[in-house]
Amino acid sequence: MNNVNVRTAQKPLRRQYVNDPGSAMVLDRARTTHPDPDDPFHSTVEPMPGCGISTPVGVHQALGGPHDAPTPGDILCAALAACADSTVRMVANILGVELEHLEVSVGAEIDVRGTMMVARDVPVGFQAMRCQVDLRAKAGTSPALLGRLTSAAEQSCVVLQTLRQPPPVQMTFNGA
Repeated sequence: MNNVNVRTAQKPLRRQYVNDPGSAMVLDRARTTHPDPDDPFHSTVEPMPGCGISTPVGVHQALGGPHDAPTPGDILCAALAACADSTVRMVANILGVELEHLEVSVGAEIDVRGTMMVARDVPVGFQAMRCQVDLRAKAGTSPALLGRLTSAAEQSCVVLQTLRQPPPVQMTFNGA
């Protein structure tokens, strides 16, 4: 294992959140920009605005786009994969499980007739998502410890739990 110790890094935070629960509230953000406002098939998303990192965004060919950049659906899949990966790694670190391999693959299925309003009885949104976690721990790791790892990682994965129990989402249009 490396020298990073999640338990040590989180210890003062856990104490702080017990003493001041309000300090545990964080705000994640993202915004879009448009290199060419007349192009309906491309934009750029900037997670954590101001950090200097942006990702091109395209429209899927099933919706008429060129699908030459990640779509919002791909980015949603990436968010789940990234969250599951980091959660497994952090929980493994806390439990002292040495991982030899970890790969998370996510796929999501959608019937685009809903979003294109071709069939009003088809819901808009993904109908199914699958998250596959392939992991291999160091030989000799007990099955009970691996069970604790997988259970805690599933319970603690923010994106997974948000998708399973979505919060209310408010959308406002300014200037419309």
